Parts: sequence; structure tokens; C-alpha cells
Amino acid sequence: MSVITDKHIADFQTDGAVLIKGLFADWVPQIGEAIAANMANPGPYAAENLQDGEAGRFFDDYCNWQDIPVLGDIMAHSPAPEAAAALMQSAQVQFFHDHILVKEPGTAKPTPWHQDAPYYFVEGRQTVSFWIPIDPVKEASLRCIKGSHKWDKLVLPTRWLKEDNFYDDNEAFLPVPDPDKEPERYEVLEWEMAPGDAVAFDYRCVHGARGNLAASRRRALSLRYVGDDARYVTRQGRTSPPFPGHEMQDGARLREDWFPVIWPK
Repeated sequence: MSVITDKHIADFQTDGAVLIKGLFADWVPQIGEAIAANMANPGPYAAENLQDGEAGRFFDDYCNWQDIPVLGDIMAHSPAPEAAAALMQSAQVQFFHDHILVKEPGTAKPTPWHQDAPYYFVEGRQTVSFWIPIDPVKEASLRCIKGSHKWDKLVLPTRWLKEDNFYDDNEAFLPVPDPDKEPERYEVLEWEMAPGDAVAFDYRCVHGARGNLAASRRRALSLRYVGDDARYVTRQGRTSPPFPGHEMQDGARLREDWFPVIWPK
């Protein structure tokens, strides 16, 4: 039986993000195993997101589910697919990609405010990411701008290391917002979270996170899914993740041999 309630669905659709307590509580050991395996043997897209002289460590990596069996098990057999279908109100769910993010203690660098949508070659309103910490988080929790998934334009994508622009045509995007400087303009949703809780958010939801100045690690897994209306769209340049050689054309559904349909089971 799904733990997704009508209120979860309504809040996700209205606000662009919702907290789901304990959704992955039974999967914390497996997620920890997957993160450890990834950090011991990073994939080709692994990144260290601190510049020289910055304290701590901010590691992230994505698209490793085919190389880390436990990660493939989590994406397909955890509560995520059923929850994704309910939240997106989609008959079908495809897996898009996995993303591991680790901030070690004493890492002051924040995760910059951004949307995932402009980095992706996905167009559609039925999208969802689950952000799942496996350590208790308070100050370093995910932060989401309420209602930003309904903005008319996408926010300018930047690279995390130096926060320089990801594409050339900046006029096509909204400026990156700063809710901390304009709290009267933006309402930020953030939650104190226990291991196995999840924030579900739309690809168009603007989000970020503070640095981790706690004495403990902040390990998190994101699982990203798309629904019935998701279609391939050409962006200005190399997307992130890039998926080289995909050979999809504008308006096509994502190819199922690369992005498996995992709901209905």
C-alpha cells in the first residue's frame, strides 16, 4: 500500500515540493551501501565541488545505477516508483537518473540555487526527484522555493564549482534568485529530516542547500523519474547528464532501453 496521501499529492502539485516522512526508512542501509560503493569507485561524471582553499568536501556523482547493483535495486524496487506515479498523477513511470551528493563535516559551500530542468533534455510537467538523506539533517537540508515550478521561464543554469553560466544565451533564462536577500519575494520550504525521509520535488522547482557545518556527514541520494508527458527536447548545448549517443529527436519519448519503465511493475 502506498504511503502517498491526497495531501502529499496536492502539496506536490501546488507547491512543487513536499516532505514524505519515512518513505525510504527501510532502505537506509542499502542507500548507504550504494553511496559507499560510488565514493570508493567514482563514475566518469564524479565531481569535487570545492575550489582550492575551501574547507571540507562536496562530492557528487550520477548515472551509476547500471554499475552499482544495489543502486539499481533501490531505483526499481524501493517505494519510489509507486510514489512517483502517485505524485505525478502518471500511469507510467520511467527512471531518468540517480544522483549521489555528499557534504563532509565543515563544508561551508552551499549548493547553489538552481532548477534541474534546464540542465536536462526533458520537457514535461510530469517529473519528480526524491532527495533522500541517510544522515539526520537540519541546517544542511534541501531548500525549495514554493511555487517556482510554475514560473513562466526557466532559471539560468550554472556550474556548481565556479557558478559560471552553463549555456551561452543568458537572455533565455531568468536570473538566479537569492531568497535569503529577498525573503519578502520568495517563500522557502525546508525541513528538518531523519534518515530515510524524502523531499519529492518537480524538475522545475528552484532548490539549493546550505553548507554542512555540522560535526556529521550529510549523505544523500536523489532518484529522478519522468511520467507520461515527458519528451526529449534539444537544449542549447551539452546537457547534464549528457547521455552521449542517445539519438533521440525533439518530441520523442525517452528511449526505454536507456530509461527503463519501472511502473507499473
